[in-house]
Amino acid sequence: MEKLQITFLIFFIGFLGFAQVPEEPLDSVQEKLIIMEGDSIFHTHIDLEEVYVFGKLSFDNYEDKLRYYILRRKTIKVFPYAKLAADRLVELNDSLVKITKKRKRKKYTKEIQKYIEGEFSDELKKLTRTEGQILVKLVHRQTGTTAFELVKELRSGWRAFWYNTTASLFKISLKEEFRPDRVEEDYLIEDILQRAFAIGQLERQKSALEYDYSALTNKWKGPQNK
Repeated sequence: MEKLQITFLIFFIGFLGFAQVPEEPLDSVQEKLIIMEGDSIFHTHIDLEEVYVFGKLSFDNYEDKLRYYILRRKTIKVFPYAKLAADRLVELNDSLVKITKKRKRKKYTKEIQKYIEGEFSDELKKLTRTEGQILVKLVHRQTGTTAFELVKELRSGWRAFWYNTTASLFKISLKEEFRPDRVEEDYLIEDILQRAFAIGQLERQKSALEYDYSALTNKWKGPQNK
């Protein structure tokens, strides 16, 4: 009985506190409430994904046009691998958080590493040098970490050095970063991705890096660059 009285007292005090909020006149504020299909909660607004309005592609000359479309073909081809790498990295990190013993963490990391290598190896061998370099940049876009650092973290510093040296023989740097704010080709890659996301050609995935695509478009396509 005493517990019931305490519960009622807390409820009553809470009710008084709520009742003390001054009620606004009915004609002072008018808001339209929206209820979404399958949702029982009313909303005052609807959150929409950011949508870009793309301008028509234009080029100063045929060489620039050819360069863009070649870059587009290569970017569309390798992006799924970069996305897959990012997804696997998130899965790995989420799982490692739950594993407390160092030995089990090491064993699990090796298993994931073998799985990723098995998943990628055959397909990556088919990539050209330029496709490989675009992939390295996109891995940085998707994860916020260079391919070199990812290998170093999952393997060892020596193995990362070895991979980077081997890649250098083919003029591919695993330390390459994605910098659309500094490198025009990187901006073109981002432009290609955003257009492909918009039409559903590629599955959208937000970049792990901080930059504003609209601001980049103004920078690289603005009047000062014409």
